[in-house]
Amino acid sequence: MSALEETLVLIKPDGVARNLTGEILARIEAKGYQLVDIRMVEPNRDLLSAHYAEHQGKPFYEPLVSFMESGPVVALRISGHRVIEGIRSLCGQTDPTTAVPGTIRGDLGRDWGLSVQQNLIHASDSPETAARELGLWFGSL
Repeated sequence: MSALEETLVLIKPDGVARNLTGEILARIEAKGYQLVDIRMVEPNRDLLSAHYAEHQGKPFYEPLVSFMESGPVVALRISGHRVIEGIRSLCGQTDPTTAVPGTIRGDLGRDWGLSVQQNLIHASDSPETAARELGLWFGSL
C-alpha cells in the first residue's frame, strides 16, 4: 500500500454562496478521506496569481481570477490513500453539464451559460501541484 497523500481542495465562491460547503465536505469524508485543516479565505489577487500562475496569459485567466476574488473560498487540506486521484474523480468533469451523476459537479453543479469556472470546487491534479498549492493556502507545516 502506498503512503498517504495530502491535497488541496477549494470550495469556490459559488459553492460557498449556495451553502454547499457542508454537503461537499460530507461527500469527501463519506469517501473515507481525512480533513486535516480547514479555513475560510477571502483570496486576494496575489494569492490567486500565484495559485493560477501556469494559466497566466490564457484567455480564461482573468475571468477565473475575478470570479475567485468575488467571494469567500473554503480551503481544505485533505489526506488519504490516493487522495489526489480520488478527490478529482469525486469532483467530476470540469463542466457541470457533462459531469456524471454521483459526482459533486454532476449532482450539484449548474450550467450558468457563462463559463465553466463556476463549478463549485478545485482539487490539485498531482502530488507536485498539491504540495505547491497547500504551501500557498496553508503555509508550510
